[in-house]
Amino acid sequence: MALEALSRGAAEAVLVESSPEAFASLRGNVEGLGAEEAVCLPLDYREAIRRLASKGRRFSLVFLDPPYGRGLVGRSAAEIHRAGILSPGAVAVAERAARDPGESVPEGWEERTDRRYGDTRITLYDIPAPGGKPTTVGPG
Repeated sequence: MALEALSRGAAEAVLVESSPEAFASLRGNVEGLGAEEAVCLPLDYREAIRRLASKGRRFSLVFLDPPYGRGLVGRSAAEIHRAGILSPGAVAVAERAARDPGESVPEGWEERTDRRYGDTRITLYDIPAPGGKPTTVGPG
């Protein structure tokens, strides 16, 4: 989804992958597309979040696409929230198997939409600006 976002005008994408095999494939896709705006990090998601936070990085859109069936959507959302790497009014897009149970996300994250596409479930969350209501971006 991040590469699709780049193709639609996103200024930059930071892609995180801890599996060496999957990272090699990801890197090949990025190079094949000539996506110079993509930064690929061969790290565990927790380490990537820590590094990005330590550099003061902020993101207005995050894609959570961890391995299915491991309960990692909720855990990665909590890590991202705690690290403070989200811009005010950010949007999160979570992908998981349709058969996976819903996972809790940080307080204040409001589900905008939840849709099933075959064996995949995509959920969009609006994340409130500090002291405010969630900001909805685009059609809701």
